[in-house]
Order: sequence, then structure tokens, then C-alpha cells
Amino acid sequence: MRNSEEKKNNQWLGISALLLALVIWEIAAIVIVRNSFILPSPPDVFIAFVGLLEKGRLLLDFEVSMVHFVIGLGAALLVGIPVGIAMGWSHRFDAFLDPLIELLRPIPPLAWIPFVIIWFGLTAYSAGFVIFIGAIFPIIINTYSGFRGVPRIFVETGRMLGCTKSRDLIRHVAFPAALPSIAAGIRIATGVGWMCLVAAELFGVSNNGLGMALWFYYDLHQMDCVVVYMLLLGIIGLAFDMIFRYYMDRYFLRWQTGEVA
Repeated sequence: MRNSEEKKNNQWLGISALLLALVIWEIAAIVIVRNSFILPSPPDVFIAFVGLLEKGRLLLDFEVSMVHFVIGLGAALLVGIPVGIAMGWSHRFDAFLDPLIELLRPIPPLAWIPFVIIWFGLTAYSAGFVIFIGAIFPIIINTYSGFRGVPRIFVETGRMLGCTKSRDLIRHVAFPAALPSIAAGIRIATGVGWMCLVAAELFGVSNNGLGMALWFYYDLHQMDCVVVYMLLLGIIGLAFDMIFRYYMDRYFLRWQTGEVA
């Protein structure tokens, strides 16, 4: 009961911070700046949002960006988790793949854009590849760290209880123990991938999308529409993070808080 009340109080604190930021924004726009091109006010942004919603442009750009994001993050999960598991479980895989990963990891995802456009053209796969490059390394590194951090006594206990094969040890012992680290990697990768999506669309990898629309309205000097897309990007990113944390804490990491029933 006490934890529930504390959680509600914390939620109200977050809402209060948002309301305070909105008030400061309104005062800065109306009293200090007094130039809608430099800083549109909240009412101007709301009117622009309604207009974009009526035109159907927001939904189209959202759908296109979601396709890009699902392609990139999905591919990063399908490749990154198995690679991280292999490196964390096997010293040979680690020695084999580590130099390649450490060579590619410092290269910024946007540096791939010239080749991406040549390879895939202005398609969803181009933006997806940029997201893939940005998201895969946090997944690999955190999965690797999680498996390396599994206590040896867990593995030995699993063998004593009948998990004699590596496949069974990974599935029933190492993966559950490493899940908090894997979840952290996925959470980081989601944020990085979302930022890469916007940057890829800004650089013309796609003909549509939230990032492309943001730049389009900047060229038209419609800064109220630019702010609409900025806020939409932030809200969607926040929604992704909240939904991910909710399902991970509720269905996969309940044991961390003692809620096992």
C-alpha cells in the first residue's frame, strides 16, 4: 500500500514538472522572445497540430517511421542477442568477433548513409539499416556483459540439477540471470535507434517520415509545425520506454522486487 501511494506521488511530481515546463515555455514565447519564428508558443503549436492531424500528414509520417523503426530494431534484436550470447558464453567466439565489433562500433551510424543510399536507394530498408547499425552494438555489449556476469555457481548448480548441455544451461540458467542486463541493452538500443531514425530521415534516406517532415516544414519556415514533430518524436520515444519497462518489470523481472506470484 505504501509503495502504491509513493508511486502515485512520484507520478504527480512528473506531471508537475511537465506543467511547469509548459508555463515557462509560454512565458518565454509571449513575454521574452515575442517572435513565433524563433519560438512558437504552446497555443500556436496546438493549432498547428490540429491542422496537421486534419490533413492526415501526421498519421502517414508516423506509419512510415514505424516501419523504418521496426525493420531496424527487429534486425538488431535478431542479430545482436545471439551474437552477444555467443560471445559471452564462448571465449573462442569472443576472441573471434571482438576485434571486428570494436572496429565497427566507433563508426557513427550516419557515416553509413552514403553507402546505404547506394545499396538500398530511398527505401524503408535504408532507414532500417541506419537504425540497425545504431541499435545493434548496445544490444551485443549488454548481452555479452550479462552472460559474462553470470555467477559460476549458477552454472555449476544447473549442471548438478541436470542441465548438462550448453543449450540447456543458456536457456534455463544463464539467460534468466543475464536478462536484466539484456533488457538494459534493449532499452538503450531503442533510444539510440529512435534518434538514428530521425537523423536518417533528415538526411534524405526516406521520402516520408517524422524526421523528413520536420526538415520539410523547416524549409517552409513553419516552425510551429517543426515543434509539433519534435514533441511527437519525444512523446513516442517516451511511450516506447514506458511500455517496455512496464512489460519487462511485470512479466520478466518480477523476481527483482520479490513479486514472484
